[in-house]
Amino acid sequence: MACGDLQHSAIDPPKDCPLCPRLMAFRTEARAREPSWFNAPVPSFGATNARLLIVGLAPGLRGANRTGRPFTGDYAGDLLYATLLKFGFASGIYDRRPDDGLALEGCAITNAVRCVPPQNKPLPEEIRTCRVFLEATLTSFTELDSIVALGRIAHDTVVRACGATLAAHPFGHGRRHRLKSPAERSLTLFDSYHCSRYNTNTGVLTNEMFEAVFQDVRAQIDADDVA
Repeated sequence: MACGDLQHSAIDPPKDCPLCPRLMAFRTEARAREPSWFNAPVPSFGATNARLLIVGLAPGLRGANRTGRPFTGDYAGDLLYATLLKFGFASGIYDRRPDDGLALEGCAITNAVRCVPPQNKPLPEEIRTCRVFLEATLTSFTELDSIVALGRIAHDTVVRACGATLAAHPFGHGRRHRLKSPAERSLTLFDSYHCSRYNTNTGVLTNEMFEAVFQDVRAQIDADDVA
């Protein structure tokens, strides 16, 4: 399967997923307001043989919710895709469009919550409900050995999806955690602050800090290939 060919399956919610009534209502309102937008649960981007999975929070209203591809069309995507291109996890050109021809290389991207939430703030029960799709993703990705969690919610969701405790694996930018996937595959979780405009504008996250995380990921994957 080529990068970018991931299809809707058990790892992705259906277009009219009813599991979270508040998010379903918000999608319905968005469809009426902007009928040309994607306005549906955003599927994962990348191939199921990816070595690296990036987990974000949720689709942005005018980003992935509009375009239908994770981190596509907003500032967070500008920084993320530039970094993936720099470290060889993507090829082509990122142009804020799902048809820009950009391809992921040994990498896939998903979100802890697949639907855009009001004010970009999913409720705890929505995070918990949507975790079933991340659990299915971690099981289906049989070559996976590294995960980058963008922000605390993504981190917590990954840790819980792996059946581990948050107390044993606290979030912290630049931290690494050893986990077992639901399929008992060994994984390394890399933590990063989310690459949002707010975090970068306030200095919580700099480009150098963000790139350092992916430099570590690349170094580990390359070392594993040599071993």
